Amino acid sequence: MSYNQPPPAQPPIPGQAPFGPPPGQPWPSKPKWARKRVAIPAALVILFFGVGIGSSDSESTQKANAASKPQPTVTVTKTAEAAIGTTKKAEPQPTVTVTKTKTAKPTKKPEPKVATIPGEGTFVVGSDIKPGTYKTAGAEESVIPNCYWARLKGTSGTFKDIIANSNSEGPTTVTISSSDGAFKTNGCKTWKKVG
Repeated sequence: MSYNQPPPAQPPIPGQAPFGPPPGQPWPSKPKWARKRVAIPAALVILFFGVGIGSSDSESTQKANAASKPQPTVTVTKTAEAAIGTTKKAEPQPTVTVTKTKTAKPTKKPEPKVATIPGEGTFVVGSDIKPGTYKTAGAEESVIPNCYWARLKGTSGTFKDIIANSNSEGPTTVTISSSDGAFKTNGCKTWKKVG
């Protein structure tokens, strides 16, 4: 016998039906209701098995999470009685004080606190400096002593903003009006308010 040849067929046993359909005929198919009778219970068993695994995982996860969270601690303090048979005096209850704070709204613009003007810079009238008359001792000491000042309508930096200006070496007095927008000074000693 060679390995490529099929084994010889065995004769059927008398009185018994052969296993499977007769040769040359297909297997008989089962009715649909018989297939459903097997498929539905199998699907239910798989579903319940999956739900059971899922719920046991979530329960173990919840237990693990609960175990890892710190639990609150409670401390109870009791004071010892002074002596047996003495009556305990009632302790005074704490009083509750409610404080309401109202913040006053400013009614006008805060006035500048400075009554002097530094010798260098541009200052806005009303917020940086007060209007009034200011005097300087003159120019700062340098190679070319020169004190420049200008009363301005605004701070755009154009010639249109200049109301009045001057260059001086000695003491100078300037009156800044409340209608001026700004005051510019360059190379001057500190301006002090005199009026």
